[in-house]
Amino acid sequence: MTPAVPLFIDALCGIGLVAAAFMQAKTKRYERGEESGPSVVQQPRARLFGGIPNSMFGIAFYALMLIAAWFLNNPVVWYAALAAAAAAAAVSAYLAYSLLFLTRMRCPYCWTGHIVNWTLLAVLIAVRAR
Repeated sequence: MTPAVPLFIDALCGIGLVAAAFMQAKTKRYERGEESGPSVVQQPRARLFGGIPNSMFGIAFYALMLIAAWFLNNPVVWYAALAAAAAAAAVSAYLAYSLLFLTRMRCPYCWTGHIVNWTLLAVLIAVRAR
């Protein structure tokens, strides 16, 4: 695997981290009453697992993938990264469906995260195929 692959994964994770951090900050602003108006962070689907904001899971996922990207030659790391990326892509598919058909809200940061998640999964599959 050339260094371009982990660098590309890290670039994707950096983009994902920015989007997730923005959404986490927005969640905190709503919790403090500093934001008004409708937002996806107010929706039940913004906290899919245990009442924890999805953005927190995104921050953790992208941070761990930043590190894992450099160790994908290790099969254990690759399988763990693949499982995490597949889970993230599946959650993104559900949340994208929700944005389009249930909440019908615009959220460019959400879509950025979804595209990053789907791209990460594709990259991990492609890395193994080589």
